[in-house]
Amino acid sequence: MEQFYLILVVVLFALAISDLIVGVSNDAVNFLNSAIGSKAAPKWLIFGVASLGVLAGSVFSSGMMEVARKGIFHPDMFMFSEIMIIFLAVMITDVILLDMFNTFGLPTSTTVSIVFELLGAAVAVSFVKIKLAGQNIGQLSEYINSEKALAIISGILISVFIAFIVGALIQYLARLVFSFRQHRTLKYYGAIFGGLSIAAMTYFMIIKGAKGATFITEGMLDYMKTNMFEILLYSFIGWTVLLQLLTWLFKIDIPKMIVLVGTFGLAMAFAGNDLVNFIGVPLAGFNSFKAWIAGGAIAPDAFSMEMLKGKVGTPSYMLLIAGFVMIITLITSKKARNVVATTVDLSRQTEGDERFGSSALSRLIVRNTIQINNNFRKVLPGSLNRFIDSRFEHPKNERILTMEEEAAFDKIRAAINLIVSGILISIGTSLKLPLSTTYVTFMVAMGTSLSDRAWGRESAVYRISGVFAVVGGWFLTALVAFTASLIVALIISISGNFMIFVFIALAILTVVRTHVVLRKKAANKLNEDEEHVNETDEADKVIDKTKKQVLNAVLTINQVYSVATESFLNEDRSHLREAVDMKVTFDKKTKKMKNKVSAVIDKLQQSDSLDVGHFYVQLVDYMREVSHSLTYLVDPLYEHMENNHKPFTEAQVNELSNFLIDTTNFVNLTLHVVKEEKFEELDNVIKQRDDLITKLSQLEKAQIKRIKNKEVNTRNSVLFFNIVSETKNLLMHYINLIKAQRDFFSNARK
Repeated sequence: MEQFYLILVVVLFALAISDLIVGVSNDAVNFLNSAIGSKAAPKWLIFGVASLGVLAGSVFSSGMMEVARKGIFHPDMFMFSEIMIIFLAVMITDVILLDMFNTFGLPTSTTVSIVFELLGAAVAVSFVKIKLAGQNIGQLSEYINSEKALAIISGILISVFIAFIVGALIQYLARLVFSFRQHRTLKYYGAIFGGLSIAAMTYFMIIKGAKGATFITEGMLDYMKTNMFEILLYSFIGWTVLLQLLTWLFKIDIPKMIVLVGTFGLAMAFAGNDLVNFIGVPLAGFNSFKAWIAGGAIAPDAFSMEMLKGKVGTPSYMLLIAGFVMIITLITSKKARNVVATTVDLSRQTEGDERFGSSALSRLIVRNTIQINNNFRKVLPGSLNRFIDSRFEHPKNERILTMEEEAAFDKIRAAINLIVSGILISIGTSLKLPLSTTYVTFMVAMGTSLSDRAWGRESAVYRISGVFAVVGGWFLTALVAFTASLIVALIISISGNFMIFVFIALAILTVVRTHVVLRKKAANKLNEDEEHVNETDEADKVIDKTKKQVLNAVLTINQVYSVATESFLNEDRSHLREAVDMKVTFDKKTKKMKNKVSAVIDKLQQSDSLDVGHFYVQLVDYMREVSHSLTYLVDPLYEHMENNHKPFTEAQVNELSNFLIDTTNFVNLTLHVVKEEKFEELDNVIKQRDDLITKLSQLEKAQIKRIKNKEVNTRNSVLFFNIVSETKNLLMHYINLIKAQRDFFSNARK
């Protein structure tokens, strides 16, 4: 029996390492989004500063998490075997849940997930105990500390609204002071801004870091609390003077310094506070195991866990090991960058591809906000409105922001994100309010985006929908964590220890599967990045990428058309589904090209000629038309097969199969023309296109003959005519696409 529970303790620590990896991937967004979004420094420096913060936070970590041992349930009401079931259910559920959120790129709270998993597992085990003891369900309150869960829910609601409002207000004031011409205003107010910011982060690091450090004595803590105002005042004066001197002597970038200090501070707070979310439960299980062994030969289901009510420290070496695991994950995790990208995209200053669609609620909010803003502007004096607008106006003939290439927002906003987040977390911690660092940092970033006019009328509905999706995911976290952990603990309690290993296998399978999915998405994104035009691409690069786009389009069109038609004729549903997926991907690519037309034209128009831009617009338009033709062709085929309607007759199958062979030969010729730029052979291509259209007319006549002979029904005829019609459209737009590409290249290279 001892060996069995020793194995369970090892499993708990293995799950803890996995949880650290997926947890860091999720929580990295808290301290990386501002630095990465503003391109405040090279990535190696950002990750280096964050890693130092994580390492410092690991040393300062406050040890064993009280919530894991006694915050959610009363440990003296449970036996050792029951406690181990609770802890295993929590860790298994946490690994699966956080990994799923990371894969979809949605930031969530590790604090909330662990708390509600503990609550769910404890409730399940309590139900079983109450049932076996013949007690009343009302006695559940003797086992569960329900007040803690309610306090966390209220903390979520309060922190979400306060963080958003305060972030929006502070950013609005900061923009009024610095405007978007901060290279001028920073000369006058930069040192004061830096002094205030670093002093605020000093307070944050003392509150969140020093109080948890094992080497900080009670006397030192009391001194810091008693003299906090003087510490902050001297810190503000000292940093202000130092930054002003450095600005005069070395022209340092003050916002960049603030961002790096803030990144260090939030990374330290994350490791010091959230580290215990990942290792608190396994350590509680390990201490429970040691107490059971020390208790002698008492049966595991008869040994009380009252010892968990006392204070138990965490060995420093364990905290350091956990810190290094977090650092390695932080640097190598693609899922972390996936989650960071969601927050950065929602707070981006410039237009671009939106991750989320619009919703009725977001449209209603935007519509009413515009109306309220218009009414408010009517009340204010015109001179005040003009002054405010001038502070938010982007300089003409300059970059939109004073920032590095491709930055989502400037360093002023990045600094405000970090400062406000740090101050709010510090205040919440000092007042002992339950809050989530993820929720606070995300909502501050959204608030600063709103007041910085990043959510313009072109993007507001999509950004607001994205915020609702993320916030909805937070509350879903609590519900899913509670339910899943309850089910896992209940099944293990009823079915026995064998189910522990079944659920462990399920957790491993889930993580592996999501890793494969993410790797596939990363590969697709890499291919897209190689093909799609970026804002930083020069004109020659745009031309080369456009050639790749057309080549890939020619290949994709043929692949979708041939796979869809052939799969339908052979009644192969799985391959037809693949054709539908390829069609959807191609449609998204062409839509993305359409959305970037303005940016590409801006890159191409380096001369007075308008022809290059005109032909590029034509090229993109024809690609969209081809995409539409594929949609109108493939979707009816898939719908016909999904509804299990009658397949085509043998004569129809033979006709379309022969036509597919001719189509493949035609595509091979066009591919040769496009790839080798042999546009002098285009007349031959057009002749083959016309021959194919003639054959389609013959297919149409053959179908009319079948209708007269009563060989086919109405549904069959409608679908067959649709194939013929959309294939004609496809061929027409296909040639137009090649012509547009020829004209584009001939003009672009002049």
